Amino acid sequence: MAVDSPRGLMVPVVKEASDLSLEALSAEIKKLAIACREGTIQPDDLSGGSCTLTNLGMLGVSTFTPVLNVPEVAILGVGGIELKPKRNEAGEIEYAEFLPLSLTIDHQAVDGAPAARFLQTLVSLLEENPGQLLSTINE
Repeated sequence: MAVDSPRGLMVPVVKEASDLSLEALSAEIKKLAIACREGTIQPDDLSGGSCTLTNLGMLGVSTFTPVLNVPEVAILGVGGIELKPKRNEAGEIEYAEFLPLSLTIDHQAVDGAPAARFLQTLVSLLEENPGQLLSTINE
């Protein structure tokens, strides 16, 4: 994850993130972000990452192209939620929330097709139950 701190951009690493529940992951992210902002982050917490999550939505940015943090192999950028028109199942126009996502990968480590499938899966998960994910992260 990327954290805007008084000392500039910091990229702390959530260790063994795949072993954590969503609640535990959310708590660890908050703990690391606070440590970055307060200047108490440890050097070990800033190394060993493979992928970064960055969010500029809270700064009013809707879309952007995130830049890789070498030696990591991927970075997922999250923009601000936007209301856009879309057709419902009856063919009528209604407004829906859209969350812009942008994935940058190192093609030396990850092929484009599997990365695109990852992004498709993430979008499907967000569309199926966005409230559960967002409420857990915002707790």
